[in-house]
Amino acid sequence: MVIEELAKYGINHTDDRTVIDGSTAALVEKALERGEGTLTETGSLRVITGAYTGRSPHDRFIVDTPDVHDKIAWGSVNVPFTVEGYEKIRAEVIGYLSERRIFMVHALAGADRRYARKVLGLCELASQALFMRQMLVRPTKEELESFGDADFVVMAAPMLKLDPKEYGTNSEAAVLLNFERHEILVVGTQYSGEIKKSIFSMMNYLLPVENNVLSMHCSCNMNPRSHGTTVFFGLSGTGKTTLSAAEDRLLVGDDEHGWADDSVFNIEGGCYAKTINITAETEPQIWNAIRFGSICENVVFDPKSRVADYFDTSLTENGRVAYPVEFIDNAVLKGKAKRIPDVVIFLTADAFGVLPPISKLDKDAAMYHFMTGFTSKVAGTERGIKEPQPTFSSLFGEPFLPLDPMVYGEMLGEKIESGGTRVYLINTGWTGGSYGVGSRIKLRYTRKMVEAAQSGVIDDCDFVHDERFNLDVPTSCPDVPSELLDARSTWANPEEYDRVAESLAQMFVDNAEKRLTTMSPEVRAAGPRPLGVA
Repeated sequence: MVIEELAKYGINHTDDRTVIDGSTAALVEKALERGEGTLTETGSLRVITGAYTGRSPHDRFIVDTPDVHDKIAWGSVNVPFTVEGYEKIRAEVIGYLSERRIFMVHALAGADRRYARKVLGLCELASQALFMRQMLVRPTKEELESFGDADFVVMAAPMLKLDPKEYGTNSEAAVLLNFERHEILVVGTQYSGEIKKSIFSMMNYLLPVENNVLSMHCSCNMNPRSHGTTVFFGLSGTGKTTLSAAEDRLLVGDDEHGWADDSVFNIEGGCYAKTINITAETEPQIWNAIRFGSICENVVFDPKSRVADYFDTSLTENGRVAYPVEFIDNAVLKGKAKRIPDVVIFLTADAFGVLPPISKLDKDAAMYHFMTGFTSKVAGTERGIKEPQPTFSSLFGEPFLPLDPMVYGEMLGEKIESGGTRVYLINTGWTGGSYGVGSRIKLRYTRKMVEAAQSGVIDDCDFVHDERFNLDVPTSCPDVPSELLDARSTWANPEEYDRVAESLAQMFVDNAEKRLTTMSPEVRAAGPRPLGVA
């Protein structure tokens, strides 16, 4: 009998050619049978994703349909693709999947069911179906039985390669979002992060437009006693996953959330953590989550012992592990904090080594740094990135945000003001010099600064105002060397610090003038102010 749900998309499959909502064990078994991966010593499914070991931003497009034409922030990030071109690729994908076994996944995006969207995954690979099962919110038995029509569908055909000349793409791979059809096509790339971030991009359009919910590229954790909630904004490599996975806090989620009027909720049901250089001592929660049911991408291991070597970056510096959030012992299994955030932390990895390790922001400064989103892209998060590259990514997640940054920025400002939320900027990047000269700020000190911000202890310290970066910087913090807090004092040559700091401050100004033209005068005035040092 033809599966009606597939027939809606032109795929006339029968039960014997389709695996519907396979269990974790069944999907692992199928992946092993089909040669998609191997098991590590701890039982994690290890897969190699080939040439694509990170996101490929130049291969991502949004279909320019009439209903979204005037809403999308078109540009170098949100690149338009024609309806005709999309339909041609879609037909190719449908034909391709029709000739293969399909692994279907029914899941939810959004742990708060008031705002959740039903997602249907149609996967060529059992390993990617497992990824979707573990990374999204898993429906209850009752929710599966009453699932009905999906709110949007993801079709993943990683082994299908496109001819750019024929299909108008930039390479053999393409990631296409169609808001009118409520469809996502992921073609030619086996890197599962493309599936994850495409679903996030879809939710980043739907939640603000349809629900007045702020969608955020952030991690979130909660105090188990007071239920005080913290969200951590930051691009990949800044420490969202690491810093939110604290043993004395409850983890709500590590990457994607919605901020409603009365809650913060996880958009996902799993975590997608970097594995580079992790040990049981430095990352105990992630380390212990690498077990049966998790998926390791591009991790090197000994073929005989099957022991993984997380320090070996010969495949990529972007080795990843995906696992359901319940693999974290202190996770909030329902994925929801029943109160708005008490604390917001912006994380930046400053490769210049001139920003202070921690500073406190008022509302206007918070708006400014949210809109600006300064950080450094680190090796492995995107194809071609070999060493940190300074970048400005609005909202600490511009690659995944289809709407104008002001839409999200104004929502954050309103929520900070109405909720009395405290906001801090924490630099997890370099100290004592720029990349190549200085060193990365030690994780144990960053954790202490985070704890001081969460508890409010940092507010009892004395602060000095950094005139150039227009930031209020504490002169002390419990269990953190005081000299570390003054970025200039960590440099061997203070004059060189001034030169580099002046250059970065001017970059902030130039970025705001060129890319954030609708920023209000009050918010703009809260940003860095170059001092004119030669």
